[in-house]
Amino acid sequence: MAKRTIQQVNVTGKTVLMRVDFNVPLDDSGHITDDRRVRMALPSIRSVIERGGRLVLVSHLGRPKGNADDAKFSLRPAAEKLAELLESEVAFASDTIGEDARAKVTALTDGQVVVLENLRFNPGEKSGDAEFAAALAALADVYCNDAFGTCHRRDASMVAVPEAMAGKPRVVGFLVAREIKFLSDVIANPGRPFIAILGGMKVSDKITVIKNLLGICDKVLIGGAMAYTFALATGGRIGDSLVERDKLDLARELIEQGGDKLLLPLDTHCGDAFSGDCNKQVVKAGEIPDGYEGLDIGPETARLFAGEVLAAKTIVWNGPMGVFEMPPFDEGTKAVAQAIADGQNVSIIGGGDSAAAIQQLGFADQVSHVSTGGGASLAMLEGRKFDAVELLDDV
Repeated sequence: MAKRTIQQVNVTGKTVLMRVDFNVPLDDSGHITDDRRVRMALPSIRSVIERGGRLVLVSHLGRPKGNADDAKFSLRPAAEKLAELLESEVAFASDTIGEDARAKVTALTDGQVVVLENLRFNPGEKSGDAEFAAALAALADVYCNDAFGTCHRRDASMVAVPEAMAGKPRVVGFLVAREIKFLSDVIANPGRPFIAILGGMKVSDKITVIKNLLGICDKVLIGGAMAYTFALATGGRIGDSLVERDKLDLARELIEQGGDKLLLPLDTHCGDAFSGDCNKQVVKAGEIPDGYEGLDIGPETARLFAGEVLAAKTIVWNGPMGVFEMPPFDEGTKAVAQAIADGQNVSIIGGGDSAAAIQQLGFADQVSHVSTGGGASLAMLEGRKFDAVELLDDV
């Protein structure tokens, strides 16, 4: 699914509309508390401005509701952070397709940047409104998608805008190109053994992912709270553990489909309260006593899973093995992360909690790829195609 990249387009003297993901966390004072999303867009941004392009950046931030509270979702702090990182002036427009946006875009000279106000301040963004999209499209000569975290959505800036720019270059930025390389191309032709490690809270969140990966992986390892639904489905005792009782039939179906490909925990590290200093015990899977809840895979499971990981050539990991934020229930997640770091493999870490865990545990630099989009990475692992990517120019 190789797509033409921004580097492959002549941008000198041209206006580039780049969809980025500046959906950064802000504190109550409007200060950015984590600027990684802005930093990750820098290679694509620099590719345009260093080659004399005129760059218009658009993004959403938060979930504005069209009321007085929306001011806290302004992209102005992101524009200011970008100026700080680039060490150069970055203009900011107070609207998206209004008078200020048009004036600021028109005033751009080669190598300059403007950030438009939050796309979601206009209801046309979420509805995919063609008129809103056409107004955005009219601002530029080139369209670039570098917002992987939103690629599974049909927001106007993701689909209707590039549709309205048919006949003009429509390309991916470096961030999206890298996501496609790992989450699509590597998985389509993996080195084997190819294993998937799936954790997190709910089976229901990952039904399609599990089904798809059982069809293409050599092994699928299940941890996290979703394992307790599987345990209950096979007649086990789960104490006070999190469980989806309405998904027991589905769990049995997945166990039958998976056969010996599907590896469930052998033991569980549980506690009598959701606390690091609770009373703890390790029990066999499906033997959690009343008054206790499973909070991590047990040491026997951690050794089993680590062994599978060390032998693998390609690994996809989405979802922690336990409550990784709370020692000692981070041990299972830590054992899996350590094995990934120690192995000779191509390792792809899904977004969301998996990305947070790999960062917190200090292994981010020892894996092949950490996805920037939780929902988007899951959707791609399901085998879904994204209109926002499909309509862009092929190489």
